[in-house]
Amino acid sequence: MAASNIEQELKKAGNDQPAMSPLVRARLDETYANIGGIQPKRKGRTRWTGLRLIAASTAAAGVLGIGVLATAFASPAMADSIRSLPVIGSIFSTLQGDSGLRAAGEQGLFATVNREVSHEDVKLKVTDTIYDGTRVAFLLTVEAPNLKDGVYDNGRKTVKLGSAIDQVVLKGENDGGAISSLSGAGGLFYGGAGKEHPNTLVFEQVLPYANPNDAPDVFEASVTIKLDGIDHEFAFDIPFRKTMQASIEITPDAKSENGDYRFQVANVGVTPVTTRILTELEYKHAFVLTNKEERRLTRVGIAVFDDQGRRLTALNGEGIVEGNKIVYDRRFATTPGMSDYLTVKPFKIEDDFAEEVKESQYLKGLEVKIELPSAD
Repeated sequence: MAASNIEQELKKAGNDQPAMSPLVRARLDETYANIGGIQPKRKGRTRWTGLRLIAASTAAAGVLGIGVLATAFASPAMADSIRSLPVIGSIFSTLQGDSGLRAAGEQGLFATVNREVSHEDVKLKVTDTIYDGTRVAFLLTVEAPNLKDGVYDNGRKTVKLGSAIDQVVLKGENDGGAISSLSGAGGLFYGGAGKEHPNTLVFEQVLPYANPNDAPDVFEASVTIKLDGIDHEFAFDIPFRKTMQASIEITPDAKSENGDYRFQVANVGVTPVTTRILTELEYKHAFVLTNKEERRLTRVGIAVFDDQGRRLTALNGEGIVEGNKIVYDRRFATTPGMSDYLTVKPFKIEDDFAEEVKESQYLKGLEVKIELPSAD
């Protein structure tokens, strides 16, 4: 069975949407560049690193539910605890381009860990973490005499801080056993936290759990980071605990078709941070896809909108060919607020993943509407 990593999405449509952040673009770059085995274009050291984790074989796994108020996912006890605490801001709440991480920061659905390691006059500090069972994220601030306003001097040239990361290894353990999702290279992304925090990076690890409720409530991750020009490995442990205790999972089995394609949304799911959507796109005129037909299907993306017309930011995903169809497992940043339904609109990619989708690009007859259950 042939597997294809598939292009994901583009910038969010609408004037109320923030510009695509470099971190989001990095995730899209890595996914899009792997279509047909094409390697990502790089200029010297990669400014943003995106390491794929989830194998294409996991694309057929079941997924979750979407678009609910972030605080509704916290347990009542946790919500009361959050409300009783003084308001303490997090850099997560200032992030652009990832509404899920930003909402988690705004709603207090993050954990403060304050772990730090030093070597000579260089210090690395991990302050906040987010973990929803689908992905983990943490903030890393670097303090060094050769780092100023996000520009790092490695002794040979000056580069942005993201380009100064020479190596990252992230491993996880839970109750003495290794967590496979963190034990290999893949699914890890990092990028800058924005102009207001130039010396801070956001690290994000994608997890393979079909349902975040299946993921462990807590685990410990060991992180090893090397900075360019420094002959030292910065190693420290980061505790992760779920900062939201529930998710919604539905299997809508929503279908549509036109003269060439059958389209199905098989599973939809959400946490306050991450939305996952499992779709199938079938070419009706063949039992097995030729190379040309497979390439044609890989040039079909999906735009996802909530009931306010806000387009969800695409994060990453994979596709796998099964006979005459491609199954896609895609992840998006959840939009804040409660949504009654979700609209999924397949479209033809004309330029690249960053294009602004025109009305003429949508595939007629394939739009589906997913009714969402209310949060309990």
